[in-house]
Amino acid sequence: MEKINIIQIGILHEHAIGKFATLKKRPDLFNLLGFVDERSFCKTPWCPETFHPDHYEGFREFTLEEALNFPGLDAVTVEVPNNDLVPTAVRCMEKGIAMHMDKPAGETFEPYRKLLEGCKKRNVPFQMGYMFRGNPAFQFCIRAVREKLMGEVFEFQADMNHCYLGAGYREFIGKFPGGLMHNLGSHLVDFVVAAMGRPERVTPFLKSAPGYPDHLHNNCMAVLEYPHAFATLRSCSESAGNTGARAVRIAGTKGTISFSPVERFDGKSVEIELVMREENGGFPKGTHTLRFPPQRDRYEVQLEELARVIRGEAEPSYSYEHDLLVHEVLLAASGLAKWA
Repeated sequence: MEKINIIQIGILHEHAIGKFATLKKRPDLFNLLGFVDERSFCKTPWCPETFHPDHYEGFREFTLEEALNFPGLDAVTVEVPNNDLVPTAVRCMEKGIAMHMDKPAGETFEPYRKLLEGCKKRNVPFQMGYMFRGNPAFQFCIRAVREKLMGEVFEFQADMNHCYLGAGYREFIGKFPGGLMHNLGSHLVDFVVAAMGRPERVTPFLKSAPGYPDHLHNNCMAVLEYPHAFATLRSCSESAGNTGARAVRIAGTKGTISFSPVERFDGKSVEIELVMREENGGFPKGTHTLRFPPQRDRYEVQLEELARVIRGEAEPSYSYEHDLLVHEVLLAASGLAKWA
């Protein structure tokens, strides 16, 4: 099969290095043509502590116009700073270029809605970069909730806590009113909405961690209410366990799921503890340890799917409608919009 000709637009996003590294790992799928350094045209906040230009050495640097008009271009990854993601993606959509766009999808609703409607109308493949979509443990949880493996769910807890980076990252987060919930909680909103659907109510709680100014929302929680369940999502930048202590717990009338860490790339498996009150779904009563295949990185599964979608070999795993609902919930969970 012919390789996908792809350019990465942006090197400043927090996930830009990781995304570029994944593309480099798959020369069987992608002809990685080069990258766009957006510092000449993006003026919105970005985190200097995640910017490492040496990762792009040896690859051609394009201007944005050169990239958008490159003959035979099949796709782009959009990895510009947060508030430039949607405007840049719109330009790709208008050119009919398939794309993977990182999170979050802006601080308002309408620009993202128009982007997705444009992609749908033009039949432009679009993929959101929520990083747990390729995680087999998260995908098992989504199926387990939908198929009622644990019965009727009444409790859903997940966190994106960490203590990485330093003053530059904290200054970066302080420039966003939605704080860590908007920046990192987006991954959890995508997860919960995929499993549970549209909530009845969304309530944000945005605070600063001890020792930080009130405007710096780095200790956040959101509660998503369902008819008989609460989903509580948290993100704080002061967790002693860093990303390795991130955790998920889902409880239902017939059983519970819990696991931590939620991802690992050291060749070892993520392990879920499944406790069943009674036999269901092929699992007998009792405690079970489920081990999932090790991952090489976060993004490979998603980008593989993007290649298959572009070739017409697969349908996207997530719909435009799901992506729009996630953004609607995220805005409310981040205190950027009222839940209707």
